[in-house]
Amino acid sequence: MTSKPTPQDNATGNALAMAVLNSVQNPVILVDEEGKVAFANWEAESFFGSSAAYLAKNKISTFIPFGSPLLALIDQVRERKAPVNEYRVDLSSPRLGQEKLVDLYVAPVVSEPGSVVIVFQERSMADKIDRQLTHRAAARSVTGLASMLAHEIKNPLSGIRGAAQLLETSVPDEDRALTRLICDETDRIVSLVDRMEVFSDERPVDRTALNIHSVLDHVKAVAKAGFARDIKFLEMYDPSLPSVFANRDQLIQVFLNLIKNAAEAIGGQSEGEITLTTAYRPGIRLSVAGTREKISLPLEFCVIDNGPGVPADILPHLFDPFITTKTNGSGLGLALVAKIIGAHGGIIECDSQPRRTVFRVLMPMHKEDSAFDDAVALNSTGSVK
Repeated sequence: MTSKPTPQDNATGNALAMAVLNSVQNPVILVDEEGKVAFANWEAESFFGSSAAYLAKNKISTFIPFGSPLLALIDQVRERKAPVNEYRVDLSSPRLGQEKLVDLYVAPVVSEPGSVVIVFQERSMADKIDRQLTHRAAARSVTGLASMLAHEIKNPLSGIRGAAQLLETSVPDEDRALTRLICDETDRIVSLVDRMEVFSDERPVDRTALNIHSVLDHVKAVAKAGFARDIKFLEMYDPSLPSVFANRDQLIQVFLNLIKNAAEAIGGQSEGEITLTTAYRPGIRLSVAGTREKISLPLEFCVIDNGPGVPADILPHLFDPFITTKTNGSGLGLALVAKIIGAHGGIIECDSQPRRTVFRVLMPMHKEDSAFDDAVALNSTGSVK
């Protein structure tokens, strides 16, 4: 025969339940029969930008957009007394911020009639990672094209250029501009093909433990001596950041490209600023093809500019080959950046709005087991955990 729980037992159980809910990495709230927020875990406080005490003074309708489908889901769960899942619900609002796309799990609380528990799963990062995997596939599709172009186009171009040079010695002076044009344009095409050939290089990356701040300082010095001499740089570094396992030359290429893009976006506007940030952000993990291991991407490196922003119609395809906003751009720079970061087992994504464009690179930190790191670089896929 079991004994009746004492008040102390109930208090211990409640404290344990709260500890468990606060350890959950997703926002969780309890809405009572009157629609008020009876409980909110720590993640929910962060999600709603309010303390649990303030949330408890208001109804859930105060914190979500008017007419949100979440309210209908709550009514549906109360009526059916059964849990409901809803995917990709947009809760974006001035209060919650932009890109608040969530999956919802709403369930009744049997011991509290009329009350429901709501679990929010933010979709923004998962969607960005899905887009990143698409970018990688697009970059890989350029690999075959580059190999074909190298053989099928560069050889005929060399013949065309040679013929144009021969013609230049025998044509009248007024026609030599045309032969020079032929040579210049063939050189431009060869240069484009050479850039595309980089995508066909599938050799393992030669990597070592690096201090990311020394890489960023080098890139900033190069930029300040050239294309970004009139732009102010700000630094927000985490000095305790662990080493990143990467190829120094390739990382320099990545951040030089990102900073150059930022400088070109700023253009000649006054008060142009580029901010470089580093931080440790645990929580994002990817599964690795061919293994049960999960790899964490805790190292976050950002290049932020206060330019006009990326057009909304281009933003989802920004890392695809041949996508560019530049008049004379080839659209291969960011595709190559995505390929390099992908080869290192990381991801890159972009958030953009007027006066604030953020290119965010997430990478694994250095570990002693470099063999596993190499497996990640070669086989990283995108199952978000």
